[in-house]
Amino acid sequence: MSKLAIVAAGGTGGHMFPAQALAEVLAARGWRVVLATDDRGALYADKFPAQERLALSAATAKANDPLGMIKAGFVVMQGVLEARAAFKRLDPAVVVGFGGYPALPALLGALSQNRPTVIHEQNAVLGRVNRFLAPGVDAVACAFPTLQMATPKVKARAHIVGNPVRPPVRALYDTPYLPPEVQLRVLVTGGSQGARLLSELIPEAVAKLPEDLRSRLKVFQQARAESMEQARKTYRNAMVDCEVAPFFRDMAGYLRQSHLVIGRSGASTCTELAVAGRPSILVPLKIAADDHQRFNARLLEEAGGAAVCLEDELTVDAMAGALNALLKDPERLGRMAAGARSVATPDAAEALADLVEKTAR
Repeated sequence: MSKLAIVAAGGTGGHMFPAQALAEVLAARGWRVVLATDDRGALYADKFPAQERLALSAATAKANDPLGMIKAGFVVMQGVLEARAAFKRLDPAVVVGFGGYPALPALLGALSQNRPTVIHEQNAVLGRVNRFLAPGVDAVACAFPTLQMATPKVKARAHIVGNPVRPPVRALYDTPYLPPEVQLRVLVTGGSQGARLLSELIPEAVAKLPEDLRSRLKVFQQARAESMEQARKTYRNAMVDCEVAPFFRDMAGYLRQSHLVIGRSGASTCTELAVAGRPSILVPLKIAADDHQRFNARLLEEAGGAAVCLEDELTVDAMAGALNALLKDPERLGRMAAGARSVATPDAAEALADLVEKTAR
């Protein structure tokens, strides 16, 4: 029998997509994979190469909610017991966690049975769950060269492997960026669930652009369901060709044809922009835990691959000005594309798989 890896991830696409990329590499190497996730993670798992899914009990609570924390603790302990029973049946060679509360029961269950463990941190800031687990696991992998909120001991033994991306996005690393000539194609994302601020502000900013730019634009915008019709109306009134949808499944296809990307600076977004070599305007989510999106964006910004607009400074006029300056300067867009690609780690999934195999028993 081939070796078995438990991959624990859930909650959002930011956790699930890197986990899926790792699982695909392990499966190609002959491993069997079991996915431990929650209900939200299952929404992104339709193509996950797992022979089985474990639904482990998990919960989280705010630090200022003592009763909620106690309730969450009991739920997590139930998840740990479920994980321990499943691991006795499956006998995994390694358990790999991708952070977030859905991964916590699986990793605690593995640690309680002295099984080999690996955690991967997708962001430039070590998340709360990974921060708790890091001292006890066998190996810590991270995506960014900086790892805020980690202790000196954890930083010293962290393996910088990058952030695994799905194969269609990885293929873009070998596709050159071609600056715009006639049509200007702009991709607007907002994370896996859309972002109200970008859904509503970007169409208004585009409408303020000079007519000669608007006539050349093709906008692909991910928007929240309640904002879609207004976004379409604003683009129509501005005579801008657009495609507005709540979620783009073929993100690689949209990245391939885009000249500029506007979005949040989640770990997956920043990683995919670097691998694809696409210039961007990034708006870090202000309420992100430990301000991790601002630290994520910093890597691309310092490489010259992105312009960063903080929420407190973001207005329709400010975004319109940034768009106008970039879309009128194809040479600058080309330089930004090269800057983004200079910090890419296209083979992160393979590097993480190497570490997993080295750690497994």
